[in-house]
Amino acid sequence: MNNQNPGSYKQVGQTASAGYQVGVRRTLPISPEQAWSFLTSTEGLKLWLGNVSGLAFHEGETFASTEGITGQFRVVKPLLQLRLKWGKKGWVKPSTLQIRLIPGKPGQTTISFHQEHLDHPNTREQMKHYWEDVINEMSQQTSFINDEEERDSYE
Repeated sequence: MNNQNPGSYKQVGQTASAGYQVGVRRTLPISPEQAWSFLTSTEGLKLWLGNVSGLAFHEGETFASTEGITGQFRVVKPLLQLRLKWGKKGWVKPSTLQIRLIPGKPGQTTISFHQEHLDHPNTREQMKHYWEDVINEMSQQTSFINDEEERDSYE
């Protein structure tokens, strides 16, 4: 017999106290240093923040992109983790975004995007697609990194 209270049903991604959350991760054939370098580069930032300039990646630093994404860095651990407030234009309040770089086998890094404090299941679904697109594009844009380094080592 199911002892769950029908009124306590939770939807996918719903948390007890933090609204909705979503996580997307993928292992890429790049080192943590290469992953960090790409994420914090102009090209990488365009994927997950939009057009911003002059970021120093310091705790407490705020940002606003031309696409309407705003926030503040809360934790900055180079080569490992970024934790920040992250909101889109029109959102009532920002979410919390955590990006982790998890070293794997040599030359591999798992990139993890985890977002919480989302206001609605539809927002969760939109952000799931957003982070999937980011990580797919990141995979495409970084696929040449090791190829170039191999070519350089033979020249």
